[in-house]
Amino acid sequence: MTAAETQPRPDPRRWFTLAIVISAVLIVALDTTILNVAIPTILRDLDTTLPSLQWVITGYSLTFASLLIIGGRLGDLFGPRRMFIVGAAVFGVGSLLASVATSVPTLVFGEAVIEGIGASLMMPATLGILSSTFHGRERATAFGMWGATAGAAVAFGPLVGGYLTTNYSWRWSFRINVIVAPLAILGALLFMRRQAARTGRRERIDVPGALLVASGTFLLVFALSEGETYGWWHPVKSFMLGGADVWPADRSVSIVPFAFAGAVVLLCAFYVLERWKERSARDPLFEFGLLRRRSFRYGLLTTMVLAMGQLGFLFVVPVFLQDGEHLSAVENGLWLLPSGISIIAGTQLGARLTHRIGTTAVVRVGLVLEAIGLLVIALAVSPDLTFLGLLPGLVLFGVGIGFASSQLTNVVLSDIPDERSGAASGANTTVRQLGAALGIAVIGAILTSQTISSGTDAIRSSGLPASLKARTIAGVRVGGVNFRLPSHTRPADLATLRDVFDSAVAHGTRAALFYAVAVVVIGAITSFLIPRITIRGAAPSVESTEETVDSLEALAPLTSAVVDANSLDREVADQASEESERGGAPDSVRTTR
Repeated sequence: MTAAETQPRPDPRRWFTLAIVISAVLIVALDTTILNVAIPTILRDLDTTLPSLQWVITGYSLTFASLLIIGGRLGDLFGPRRMFIVGAAVFGVGSLLASVATSVPTLVFGEAVIEGIGASLMMPATLGILSSTFHGRERATAFGMWGATAGAAVAFGPLVGGYLTTNYSWRWSFRINVIVAPLAILGALLFMRRQAARTGRRERIDVPGALLVASGTFLLVFALSEGETYGWWHPVKSFMLGGADVWPADRSVSIVPFAFAGAVVLLCAFYVLERWKERSARDPLFEFGLLRRRSFRYGLLTTMVLAMGQLGFLFVVPVFLQDGEHLSAVENGLWLLPSGISIIAGTQLGARLTHRIGTTAVVRVGLVLEAIGLLVIALAVSPDLTFLGLLPGLVLFGVGIGFASSQLTNVVLSDIPDERSGAASGANTTVRQLGAALGIAVIGAILTSQTISSGTDAIRSSGLPASLKARTIAGVRVGGVNFRLPSHTRPADLATLRDVFDSAVAHGTRAALFYAVAVVVIGAITSFLIPRITIRGAAPSVESTEETVDSLEALAPLTSAVVDANSLDREVADQASEESERGGAPDSVRTTR
């Protein structure tokens, strides 16, 4: 039987399904950055403090990342369409609550808790829905649109948030979700194809595994994202929770190392438990045996590296534009707009190139372009930077992200059995979140340390009065890139300090971006460990003429419509995976060319 003959009849409503999925991905991704520029306004409206409000931003990411694998597994058990609808409903309720909040606890509960839970159910379900709805060439296009939306939304978030906050209200950042979520639910009920009923025993929910992975991931993401805030070893500030001083700043060790230690213990316990459940066929939450599949294993590793570079860039460049170039929040977003547009364009071009050079090659080219773009931006950074000087790097970086991020999801899920695709999708998004947290933590630390080092050295060698030098150096060491020039200073001295500090921020930004370049180069090297995959039903490509890897079931296990799940038992699937590891495919399942 040829590959074409095994293709299911396309769902006539599949493009409506894609539009619904894209709208859901858009609101989930926007929520990670849209409120960043609204923080000063929210502080005034709710009459609160920054430490209290930061849990609105941090809490959403923590909840989202902690529950992704659980949300994906629930999609495996109950169907991605059903979990998508439930997740959208929960997300909409959380957004409604946050939009009418008159206090920080209400805002945190609506945004960080309820919205985070809804997002963790929706995101893995969107990937499962696309996997079972699209095939062949259209599948690359669908995943490309998914990746473009996720990447561009993060880039557009500050611009959208700044526009809404300036012209309307920060509450509209949530009201958009209140409008979109019900429309997504209605669209899912009308247009998304119902999944065929599963036969056989329904697997049980792994409650102990869920508790371990959720708490372990929570502590790990907290430690990575808050290390700079509370101190990686020595306490920088007290850890406050609900107004209570949980971890005072006068303790000898920060809370962060304990969070890391707790994360290691819990995640190791999760690994041991899941391996035992897997060996004894006791319905594990996540099968670590899936990591034997090279496309999954190295795809996840490359995804983490890609997220480190992308989110590190989206953290450090806006800081430089605001503190070094003194742009407003809206101007900041407008300067970065070309990167978001380039991500969309790169995604579309990358999807087309998959039919010519193959999916894995598109990912590799994207990572190279991203590294070059970051290098161009790093070399252009200076206190006299102009928009036109930044533009070439933004375009290269955006196109590279569009190439790599969209098709990496395709690669990661290409060889995953249908009954595990939800948990695998959750793992894919979890790895993105961990990579983002790690990238922001490391790159943020480099930016701060290099800014302080360069700034203090320049101040010491300047001709400023000794008392002003001492006061300014102390302020730079405490504030880092957030340092504010001292008031009641002579205009000439103030101009000198401004030049010194702008140069210091530019120096720190360059150092951070050079690190991001190194990280993405490592990711590009890692991508060569990913096996070449062929999308069944697509036109023959360079990859398919060189080597046919087990993409035979690259799509079939992901969709109940391609092959009846009962016709392929697990032994055959494992044999196919082992053959693929050795560079070939068994004759019984080799793709026909």
